[in-house]
Amino acid sequence: MKRKFFKSIIIAAGGLLVFAACSKSFLETDPTGTPTENNYYRNETEAFNGLVAVYDVVGWQGNAYITKTGMADAASDDHYAGGGSSTDVSGLQVMSNYTVDPATGPSAELWQKGYAGVFRANLLMEKLPNVPMDENKKKRFVAECKVLRAYFYFDLVRLFKNIPLITKTLATSEFNSVLQAEPAQVWAQIEKDLTEAIAEAQLPDKLASSETGRMNKGIAHALLGKVYLWEKKYTEAAAEFALVNGTPGGANSYGYALLPNFADLWKFTNKFNSESIFEISFSSLSGGTWSCTSCTEGNVLNVMVGPRGYSPTPGAPDYYSGWSFLPVTQSLFDALHFDPRFNATIVNLDSLEKNGVAKYEKGYMNTGYFLAKFAAKNSDRTTGGGNVELNFGQNLYEIRLADAYLMEAEALVRGGGDAARADALLNAVRKRVGLNPVPATIDNIMKERRLELAGEGHRWFDLVRTGDAATVLASKGFKAGKNEILPIPLQELENTKILQNKEYGGTK
Repeated sequence: MKRKFFKSIIIAAGGLLVFAACSKSFLETDPTGTPTENNYYRNETEAFNGLVAVYDVVGWQGNAYITKTGMADAASDDHYAGGGSSTDVSGLQVMSNYTVDPATGPSAELWQKGYAGVFRANLLMEKLPNVPMDENKKKRFVAECKVLRAYFYFDLVRLFKNIPLITKTLATSEFNSVLQAEPAQVWAQIEKDLTEAIAEAQLPDKLASSETGRMNKGIAHALLGKVYLWEKKYTEAAAEFALVNGTPGGANSYGYALLPNFADLWKFTNKFNSESIFEISFSSLSGGTWSCTSCTEGNVLNVMVGPRGYSPTPGAPDYYSGWSFLPVTQSLFDALHFDPRFNATIVNLDSLEKNGVAKYEKGYMNTGYFLAKFAAKNSDRTTGGGNVELNFGQNLYEIRLADAYLMEAEALVRGGGDAARADALLNAVRKRVGLNPVPATIDNIMKERRLELAGEGHRWFDLVRTGDAATVLASKGFKAGKNEILPIPLQELENTKILQNKEYGGTK
């Protein structure tokens, strides 16, 4: 019998088994033993460890090297899957050529991630009322769980559309009888969780330096704005983003600010900088090994996107030899070639090789262009033990200020809002890299999103959200009315009441 991810995660969450052997959240935690639901949550420390367990899922990376960012990049027009061959990390390959099906692809990993987070959040919120601890801290924990649950459901409903909506822990007898909710119910629950968390006075506006990575009101407002944008509630989206963005290029209530130098965003040590709103934490110190690739706290994208068999001459760029995944397409290269962000975004290995600066092995679907934003360098190598490849520690931006500026500008234009403010938001992003102002049309905003956020996992979602995917991705095999979502993973259909999406031959 194949493993039932949905069922197994419910069991795991119910028993706090747990903390996934490693923590990718705001706090390093080393729980000992395998405490169960019945003998845990006895005090504030144990409740806090439970909160860490919820955060841990944000940085989930499966044993199959699947991440949301990697999947979305491979599926976009900016990258191919790459790697060593047409079967190397098949979950990326089938997204890149749109042969994904219920048995093959990233679905199982991304479904498992989402529901692991949901179930851990549900469990902690149910346990908190009986934990003897400060009531204000308890309210903060609940608010954080609601933002996190909203985040997990936001990804699940965007990726799979027809999903179970679970807001409480389940008894064993309920495991196989869970039904899918209408998508509108899921969207409504996401909004409810976020608005309630924002209204909770204990969710802070700003974080102490010791709390970086935890949820605050800025993150909640930005995430709610993004949810509204997906729902085409443009007036509401613009209002949420305005609270986060403040004066374009100037001050806001949460202390966010564009970094003066775009390239500084990609320094591995530049974590939780002023531009970061919602950031996913990784570490070079977890000592991850091949015995459990999903247990490492290192960012697997750092080695995946580097040039394969990289051999530099003295003075050449210091890249660590990687696996050549997500090579940049000619289309993105041409779009960025004369843009000031080019060198921080793309490394042209073909040019280096032609000039005798470095050599590299040509991977699958090689273009000669690699994603510089995430490519690891020898200077970024771990000092914490384990395998070098699994222990690079660059964080990822889930939402950063330039992204929020452009989303607000889009919402204003689509919703008929303040055109002058939309211009100011778009051109603050351009001014940061020395580009002249342009009017805030939808074409200009979406072009700017592609160039500013290249490789960060947003392009595919933007194309799907705006309805442009069928045209832009037709040459890769994208089929309108199908590939806007992923299939429900095959494992979830066995002995359960979950139904496959119609787009993939099901009845839901």
